[in-house]
Amino acid sequence: MTAARIRVAAAQYPIDKPATCAEWQAKIAAWVERGATDGAQLLVFPEYAAIEQAAFLGPEVYGDLQATLARVAELAAERIAYHQQLASRYGVHILVGSGPMRCADGAFVNAAQLVTPQGRVGVQEKLIMTPFEREWGVRGGTRLRVFETVLGRIAVLICYDSEFPLLARALAEAGAQMILVPSCTERASGYHRVRVGAQARALENTVVTVQSSTVGGAPWSPAVDCNVGAAGIFLPPEHGVSETGVLALGVLDAAQWVSATVDLAALRRLRVSGEMHNFEDWNIQLGAAPLDKTVGLVSLI
Repeated sequence: MTAARIRVAAAQYPIDKPATCAEWQAKIAAWVERGATDGAQLLVFPEYAAIEQAAFLGPEVYGDLQATLARVAELAAERIAYHQQLASRYGVHILVGSGPMRCADGAFVNAAQLVTPQGRVGVQEKLIMTPFEREWGVRGGTRLRVFETVLGRIAVLICYDSEFPLLARALAEAGAQMILVPSCTERASGYHRVRVGAQARALENTVVTVQSSTVGGAPWSPAVDCNVGAAGIFLPPEHGVSETGVLALGVLDAAQWVSATVDLAALRRLRVSGEMHNFEDWNIQLGAAPLDKTVGLVSLI
């Protein structure tokens, strides 16, 4: 089952310093309520938003990176359960802000959870680690997943993963119509890399991509101390669907929801009747049609 049109909200989420778990819960609940009140059926929170929980665990935790990873990972089940309650209360799907989770062997992965109003949970780990995550000791996951929901088939590429086209292509070929891109970037250059990646993946695969960003400073945390970004909802730039490919875009570094209604039925039609056929023509570059991909060096000296 796939909805024809769905309302999506992507968070530009500020990393604050909640003093207690109750304060953090109140903040999350207020954000979910605002997003749902605008009519959103799917709410997307950013990468590493879960690190905010370290603030109420005290300076001996939030001031130490390894302690932060370990203690925030311990809160994962409780954090997911709280979002399940909110998803049920407001009748929305929620992508929980990603955070560290422990593997059976004790290693950390960076994982986000998609929860439904019925309480079901799908988990996607980040696959390709950034240099700083490797320094932290966070390792990549090994499997892509597509989640079948009443809204359609939804997938997740966490931040850096969106910069690698073959990952998104595998998801699109598995039926994903919407790819969520939670991100956490400390500089404008990082934000724009992820945004360009999200827009390119929408173009290549005739899907909608939804970027959610952390924003604002959190000098108390060695993990998420600087956050620069904006949320955006992107489509292929095609006449009759979107002239620019940007369905919605937030104000850089503002704390806000960025919302739009996505016409998934129009995207499905676009694959066979659009100006260009990017999804179908992908295989030409792979050799499905005659194409000499050997590279010749031509000297013009």
